[in-house]
Amino acid sequence: DRYDHYPITAQDINDHYESFSSDEGFFQMTAFNESGVVGHIMMRFIDEEKSVIRFGFIIVDDTKRGQGIGKDMITLAIHYAYDILKVESITLGVFLNNKGAYHCYQTLGFVDTHQHTYEFFNEEWICQEMKHVR
Repeated sequence: DRYDHYPITAQDINDHYESFSSDEGFFQMTAFNESGVVGHIMMRFIDEEKSVIRFGFIIVDDTKRGQGIGKDMITLAIHYAYDILKVESITLGVFLNNKGAYHCYQTLGFVDTHQHTYEFFNEEWICQEMKHVR
């Protein structure tokens, strides 16, 4: 519901984030290593008290998947959320057809909360909501 076409580009994401540029509760992060940019994650507070943060648009370069980059990114983001932002919990949603990501989040301590169904490309996709509590 945020983009009107697929696949999206880096510029599409940048254009979308422009609307959040003055929001102090919105964080865009880029992961990189010696080879360059390898991933992206967005974090945003979802409550006025700033005690819950949501991870979203977690992207790992297709050519670098299976190397532990996603796990490293999420691990760093979890530490940032708890240690720097001082949140009490973290939420995210993952499509169940993305088994690698779902398993990654489980191994890092995220637990299932509830599900939503979305329609994409004339198919129903199940989004598993997950939560992490320190």
